[in-house]
Amino acid sequence: MTTYQILLLGGVGVIVILSIIVGLSVSKGLISSEDYAIFVDPFKDKQDLFVMARVTIQNIGNQPLTNVRVNFGGGDIQELGTLTPGQKIIISPPPDNALEFVMVTAEEVTLVSKAYRTPIKMPGMMGS
Repeated sequence: MTTYQILLLGGVGVIVILSIIVGLSVSKGLISSEDYAIFVDPFKDKQDLFVMARVTIQNIGNQPLTNVRVNFGGGDIQELGTLTPGQKIIISPPPDNALEFVMVTAEEVTLVSKAYRTPIKMPGMMGS
């Protein structure tokens, strides 16, 4: 084999390995090795006159999650019922909520608690 062929095969091998790694990381929500798992992403964006907030909840496990319950803090609780595998729900917290954290529970999953994340403000963007 010539040096050119060895370099070409090495480059193709690196591309294949990187493709597999990226493919597996992107499919995290589609392929799960756990029976019961939940993804929670609370998000808030402070604008000049108002605050936009949402909470994304997704069943990333292989089995349904039952009795899913979202606690926004301050006594604000929302019952979601059952989430099938792969199902994603986006909900809004109550308007008078402090927007500090979200706790999500299900019968099969222990407590998942996360603080709200906020976007980085860029000059010229709305709300910055």
